[in-house]
Amino acid sequence: MITIIGIDCATQAQKTGLAVGTWDGTAVSLRTVILGHKKEPLAHIIANWLPTNMPTLLAIDAPLGWPTALGDQLATHQAGDPLPVSPNTLFRRETDRHIWQRTGKLPLDVGADRIARTAHAALALLTDLRQLTGQSIPLAWQPNKLPPISAIEVYPAGTLKMLFAPARVPSYKGKEGGNGRSTILTQLKNHITLPAETGLMHQNDDALDAALCVLAGADFLRGWAEPPQNLTQAQKEGWIWVRK
Repeated sequence: MITIIGIDCATQAQKTGLAVGTWDGTAVSLRTVILGHKKEPLAHIIANWLPTNMPTLLAIDAPLGWPTALGDQLATHQAGDPLPVSPNTLFRRETDRHIWQRTGKLPLDVGADRIARTAHAALALLTDLRQLTGQSIPLAWQPNKLPPISAIEVYPAGTLKMLFAPARVPSYKGKEGGNGRSTILTQLKNHITLPAETGLMHQNDDALDAALCVLAGADFLRGWAEPPQNLTQAQKEGWIWVRK
């Protein structure tokens, strides 16, 4: 039995979706879905969910690294100098290009978009959890070799593309996305056991994304998510785990 905690990261606690479920080696069950709040730090909420007798996988919807080319170029760059690398190489990671080729969905450029602030928040959350638990919480690369607590990067939009393929994923964001969220939850029931109360996921796309993070975590544990071909580069930049 492995606990999976889905984290739909945001720069504000109240916009962060949190979900906890379990994978028993065959099936995945979702237990709780909530939104973060200002009254209690996110790391404290997550730490209270951590079991003492089984491994935990954190499935995080946020970039956990930056493009190698960006760091290489900026290390010696002076203001006004040219950047002799194309923007797509400079600002996008290999995993972003890979997900785009596979799903037709392009993740936001962590090197050139506000998603960088979400990435910073995710890394700060991991740091807080390490301090609270005394665990190193490394990134996981092999589902059959898990430390007590580990983390992976996931992408709900990519997971949805694979769930609905070849059909189009319904629009589910914001106040106008209620019908889309209902459609997604109906599809999700085929892949995960949902809790009796699903109202928050119907009402809020951050909560629904957190539930999708749990499913993506289970896909990784099953060996259904495609691994990187260049592990060294992935360990530097991060890797999005999306089902094949």
